[in-house]
Amino acid sequence: MGTSVPLPVLRAVLGIGTDLELEPTLQHIVNSAAELTGAGAATLDLHDPGRDGFTKGFGTGTPEDDAARPGHLGVTVLVHEEPFGVLRVTTPPDGAAFTGEDEQVLLVLAAQAGIAIGNARLYRAARRRERWIEGAAAVTTALLSADPAADALATVAERARILAEAAAGVILQPTPEGGMTIVTAATGARGAEDDIVGAGIAPGTAVLDQLLGGEPVFIDDSATDPRMTTHVRHRFGPSMMLPLEAGGRLVGTLALPRHRGAPPYTDVERLLAVQFASQAALALVLADAQTGRERLAVYEDRDRIARDLHDLVIQRLFATGMMLESTERRAPEDDVRESLGHAVDELQATVQEVRTAIFALQQPPADAPTTFRGRVLRETAGAAAVLGFQPSTHFTGPVDTRLTDPVAGHLLTALRRALTTASGRPGVARVEVTVDATIRLRDGRGGVRLTVYDDGGAAPQEVPQEGGDTPGTTVTWQSPLS
Repeated sequence: MGTSVPLPVLRAVLGIGTDLELEPTLQHIVNSAAELTGAGAATLDLHDPGRDGFTKGFGTGTPEDDAARPGHLGVTVLVHEEPFGVLRVTTPPDGAAFTGEDEQVLLVLAAQAGIAIGNARLYRAARRRERWIEGAAAVTTALLSADPAADALATVAERARILAEAAAGVILQPTPEGGMTIVTAATGARGAEDDIVGAGIAPGTAVLDQLLGGEPVFIDDSATDPRMTTHVRHRFGPSMMLPLEAGGRLVGTLALPRHRGAPPYTDVERLLAVQFASQAALALVLADAQTGRERLAVYEDRDRIARDLHDLVIQRLFATGMMLESTERRAPEDDVRESLGHAVDELQATVQEVRTAIFALQQPPADAPTTFRGRVLRETAGAAAVLGFQPSTHFTGPVDTRLTDPVAGHLLTALRRALTTASGRPGVARVEVTVDATIRLRDGRGGVRLTVYDDGGAAPQEVPQEGGDTPGTTVTWQSPLS
């Protein structure tokens, strides 16, 4: 029979494995070492600070007095054959020396501690992996039910920031110049992201080349790493930059910087973050495709409604107006003719309103070009669906820089009305739209002139253009630039 193990040692060993959380487990090991050996103080000095999220060791008693005590006893704690730290005890206050039994107690504690720490690590990794998986699923659900793209990016940034315990979650997207710029940032503090958004990575940098190639970038200290060039880098320490890539399409980059002095990302955290970024990129692509399908369905319905209005409603209204005009000419009484004429005018106004509605239904998506030139072309493209052909459009002068709201809005309203009127004239086969931002008004101020010409005949209740040899109608609108 072997030597029996003291009951306090058995209790300590059994107590070490009762908690799967790593921090209480480590503190329990230190406390047990001090208690069982009668040491004045006990410490657990970490071999690799920061690996498990702890930047310093654990202790009990009065470690600051260790140097004044001559006796120390220490053993190495191994976890899966790798050194985790050194469990050390100092000579008791009464000066008694440590015995061989004390050393055996420490060896038993160290061995059991290695097993418990390994189990705690596995538990922590499993919990962390579970949180990342749940986070990725939540992001996918949120993205597929959200509408604006900006909200989708903000959702990814905020969720990733929380999961990674980062100071910020940042989304960068490619720029036309070949670089990347921050379009969304989540910091958890209101207003803190204002000076982050807009910062970027210049074209041709090593970090950018790596990201564009689909490779993640891991930074130990953003403030001192020469690869980091943004003006906010001094705020942050460890960082991950993860490409958001799905199906060969680079949606952007997810950056997760931690505060300076924070523990570096572990290998497990890096792996989980890369997997999250891949899942989030796929969700962003799917959400974008879903939004596109929904938008297409909406515009198909709008096109169908516009065609029905044009082919059925307007034709019937026009036919009814023709019947009323014919009846008006044959009516014997003046008051009857007057009433019929008023009814014809009302029908003409209704036709104009319906045509305006048709133009509105034919407008391209709201995310079409927002420059003034693009807005004009969007109006003419909408008119083409009703006219049956594309109006020609000409610009003179720097219209995009000189025309701003409210003048630009008033001009577009005038253009929409002119195109609506032109579509109601018989025989229209050509429409020309000209915007001239170089004119001078009579008072000497700079101005803009809109000219809309069509070659159709005069519609009912209209007077044909007089003067000149060119048939058709010209509508002119002008205004000061400011």
